[in-house]
Amino acid sequence: MDFTFTEEQLAAAEAARGVFAGVAPDAVPSPALTTGAVAEGLDRELWSRLAAADLLSLLLDEAHGGAGLDAIALCLVLRESAGVLARVPLLEHSAAAAAVQTHGGMELAGRLLGRAGRGELVLTVAANGRTGHDPAESAVTARREGPAWVLDGVQTAVPWAYDADLVVVPAHVEGTAADRTVLALVPRDRNGVELAEQVSTSGERLAELRLASARIDAVDVIEADGAWEWLHALLTTGTCALALGLGERVLRMTSEYTGRREQFGYPIATFQAVAVQTADRYIDLRAMEATLWQAAWRISSGAPGALPLAGDVAVAKIWAAEGVRRVVQTAQHLHGGFGADTDYSLHRYHAWAKHLELALGPAAAYEERLGDLLAVHPLG
Repeated sequence: MDFTFTEEQLAAAEAARGVFAGVAPDAVPSPALTTGAVAEGLDRELWSRLAAADLLSLLLDEAHGGAGLDAIALCLVLRESAGVLARVPLLEHSAAAAAVQTHGGMELAGRLLGRAGRGELVLTVAANGRTGHDPAESAVTARREGPAWVLDGVQTAVPWAYDADLVVVPAHVEGTAADRTVLALVPRDRNGVELAEQVSTSGERLAELRLASARIDAVDVIEADGAWEWLHALLTTGTCALALGLGERVLRMTSEYTGRREQFGYPIATFQAVAVQTADRYIDLRAMEATLWQAAWRISSGAPGALPLAGDVAVAKIWAAEGVRRVVQTAQHLHGGFGADTDYSLHRYHAWAKHLELALGPAAAYEERLGDLLAVHPLG
């Protein structure tokens, strides 16, 4: 396997660094000091800059005004965004647009993708199920009534729902086998659609999406087999990229702090106990990185492996969820009381890390999924 990035992928990462260079992680009130959400919506100025830099259309074909790049390029950009805690639905928007392009009809793609690539239309995905731990495709049911689909159910913790024009909702088709899932593009102002405010550990505004006989035109429903599984894999892998970018930034903050903080006349970074802990966290990050690129490469190339794609995604999510937690916990420990100072941004990274750890399911859920895959596809 060759993890060397292409010139186009590296150019996307470089463009992202330029866009995110001026973003301040503490541009909104601290979640530790705020009752409710830290802000009402996404960072619109940053969203416009991402659109101007063509970073909202990375995965779209040239026919839709995009760059025609792949999941690896997206993950490189997401990695940069997490370092500054960028408050934009870059992952959800890009993944939803890619699902429409890959699995949706030509009419739907032609109507949505150009506007999505320019940032004129904001997309998000309801991917956490009813509780955040159950399968998202089981939380909403769909039944066909003439030229429309009717949706009923609840999805929790939908990111950026109040900013999105359309929410991609996986729904189980009534009267069919358990694996029959469609993806409905639901306008948030449609009759039968209600949002109830929730707040993440990071302080961001989420929503519980309640659907009561919401009618969605058939042209706005993706019925292709495997569409939800593909979208979920891309979302999960993108979440791993966010965890990696956040973890790398936190380790840099820790290295800088321990390099200048002195005890007994020496920087604490020179103490063996400190060096061992930071070395362990560096190993965590390298494992997170290797498993991330393996999963992203499988999505991008469609190459076969010893396990189905879901196996590589599960391994990446296990490392990302547990690794980012260990990184921020070690950082807090090595910063001492300074790490909890609300005038210092480390506590914000800790809050975002907890959200990413649990997003789309905790590590235990993916360990169970990996065990099931190994039982069906024994190695060796």
